[in-house]
Amino acid sequence: MSTNISKEKRERLVQKINAIKTYISSAAQDENTAQLLAYIADIEKDIKGKKYGLVFEEHREGIDEVLENNLPVLTENTDLFIDNGGQMNFLIEGDNLASLKLLEKTHKGRIDLIYIDPPYNTGRKDFVYDDVFVDNNDSFRHSKWLSFMEQRLLCSLRLLKNNGSIMISIDDRELFNLKVLCDDIFGEQNFVSCFSCQSNPGGDKSDYIECTLQYVLVYAKNKNSISDFGRNEQIESADYKLKDSLGYYKKGGQLEKWGNDDTTHTHPNLAYSIYYNPQTGDVKHLFDYNQEEINADRTLRIKYEEPNEKLISAGYVCIRPRITNAGENGRWRLEPETFYKRLHDNGFIFQSTKNGYKIYEKDRITESRFVKAKNFIPATVAKQESKELLSIFGSKVFDYPKPLSLMTYLIGIVSQSDITILDFFAGSGTTGHAVMKLNAEDGGSRKFIVCTNNENNICRDVTYERIKRVIAKEDYKASLKYFKVDYLPISDKLYYEYADELL
Repeated sequence: MSTNISKEKRERLVQKINAIKTYISSAAQDENTAQLLAYIADIEKDIKGKKYGLVFEEHREGIDEVLENNLPVLTENTDLFIDNGGQMNFLIEGDNLASLKLLEKTHKGRIDLIYIDPPYNTGRKDFVYDDVFVDNNDSFRHSKWLSFMEQRLLCSLRLLKNNGSIMISIDDRELFNLKVLCDDIFGEQNFVSCFSCQSNPGGDKSDYIECTLQYVLVYAKNKNSISDFGRNEQIESADYKLKDSLGYYKKGGQLEKWGNDDTTHTHPNLAYSIYYNPQTGDVKHLFDYNQEEINADRTLRIKYEEPNEKLISAGYVCIRPRITNAGENGRWRLEPETFYKRLHDNGFIFQSTKNGYKIYEKDRITESRFVKAKNFIPATVAKQESKELLSIFGSKVFDYPKPLSLMTYLIGIVSQSDITILDFFAGSGTTGHAVMKLNAEDGGSRKFIVCTNNENNICRDVTYERIKRVIAKEDYKASLKYFKVDYLPISDKLYYEYADELL
């Protein structure tokens, strides 16, 4: 058994602190002793604090002071209102932390999907902190970036629905720091996947090894409440050569569970014998092991009884999951109730092999079917290009815009088509464009909220203008309201005295 040396050191230190507290408490009490006890309590709290996770120097932004001394409010620019029917969408101009604080008042727990493409902290003037570019000479560059991200991700957590999710684009400079930070905020158990995106198939001319990939981290607010990510795809009929009374099919996956969690320890209800009669096609099942013993102690290995003699003599063969590489009994993927339902629908192939029978599912042809997303996105979808913006504006107006194909893919693999999507690093407006494009393609009713600052007039001249132009060009059924974050100074007024101004 291992020894936690750090824990022992902390416990000894806490004992010493308690001895000091006892000594001070027994002395004559005055204002100084009370203050000293308070200081010691703070030290003890720090000692008992976080023991695993990301530790970094917290930094304060200029916007923090602004929000302490001012109340953020949204002011609509009615001159920029776009009315073209469809869903009402929102563009917010201003610091994204202030925007998120405001959205917490109106959309807390109401956002289905958040996508962001934050600064990658490359040290090449992509990350501005308090109006200063953070470069590689800044010894606190990682801490500043993490402080910056932490505040915004905490807001994101509060904005997401219980079945909501967040996707974050990043490259390998901060990928691993971001992963640990997200584990802290969303919970390691809510990590869904990390997409590898082939954004630069030709390589980036780096030293030693050329990089072709960027990444998209995906987290759920509550992974138990989300659906699989994927989309309906057309299927080539040439692969489906077998036919029964229900139509064409091909041999699908085995009924046995393979890969992780393929044993019976935690799933005794998925361990049973299937008895199949090759002559009649009749099927039965038996839990022919000591269920009471296994349910009482899930660490025990299941021990099957000898095959049922009565059924064997009647012409049935006994089919059981394989013995795994670990020497344990494997399990089926379906409980008996689901198994019989699919059997009734003529859903299985019982195939004779030299080692007995194997059971395969029938993979039937349909016009389209749900295909679960894979965690690699090829260059055909993810390649970084500027031609889309060039076709809209006629000139280069933004560096490194996200590909429209990538954004339509990421939003499209969310199973619902009536969701609200938030992007608070909106940049050139690709997220809004992708939402409208998807709605036009599949008849969905998705809505977007996008936020960006107006540095170099990007919000007004690029983000808004792109949305306006594509609505006009493609006749997307979508409308847009344009808001700006303004600030009301906080004086000695009580909060309710601001009511008229806010309304």
